[in-house]
Amino acid sequence: MTIRTLIVDDEKLAIQGLQLRLEPYSDVEIIGTCANGREAIRAIKTEKPDLVFLDIQMPGFDGFSVVKGVMELEPPLFVFVTAFEEHAIRAFEANAVNYLMKPVDEDKLADTLDRVRTRLAEKRSADEAKKLQDVLAEIAPDAIENMPIEDENAGRYEKMINIKDRGQIFRVDVDSIEHIEAAGDYMCIYTGDNSLILRETMKDLERRLDPRVFQRVHRSTIVNLDQVRQVKPHTNGECFLVLGSGAEVKVSRSYRDVVARFVH
Repeated sequence: MTIRTLIVDDEKLAIQGLQLRLEPYSDVEIIGTCANGREAIRAIKTEKPDLVFLDIQMPGFDGFSVVKGVMELEPPLFVFVTAFEEHAIRAFEANAVNYLMKPVDEDKLADTLDRVRTRLAEKRSADEAKKLQDVLAEIAPDAIENMPIEDENAGRYEKMINIKDRGQIFRVDVDSIEHIEAAGDYMCIYTGDNSLILRETMKDLERRLDPRVFQRVHRSTIVNLDQVRQVKPHTNGECFLVLGSGAEVKVSRSYRDVVARFVH
């Protein structure tokens, strides 16, 4: 798998330094460099790179403006590279793969490329499956009708969630989340040994999570079904789900169908 890569920075030395650090990676193909945001938008639209290393502070269009400028396309993966640490929160909010400080640390670059490979592999697997389904639909429609098809949106659901809490950014593996409780426009995210506050509505958060795994069990509670260890009946048709950490979450009568899948 070749990673077609674009480097965007208004400093020539920064571009050259990153090029040198990328040379050992045989799967990284640098298809071009840009000195400002306008050039970057044009190059992304014409060259369609897989990955863009993007400086944030540039004359004219800054890095965040570049991201916004290509959102109507299927955008590439972005890694922000900058000398200013205070932009980290906005970088993760823009769903960047990573945020690297200048001069780029070689170990952090290696970790970043591993993340890029993982994301590209997931995306390409989904694309190949869709192509196969299209071919089968054309040459063997009967076969495609009987073929179990994965949810076409499955690859779009979050694997990691970036949460700004207490002035820090936490990267939370979605699989580690046990349950989520809403309080107005804030979500309390519970993992086995921690809890974090995310400023987001439940409706918006639900769109980011795989509904086959994360289900509403109460008007203000979402549960990771893979974390359920026991179902305890309660009064009036309600019950409690016992999670991996031992925490108990109440299931209201309106969501009894969620519990039904545990009863065989």
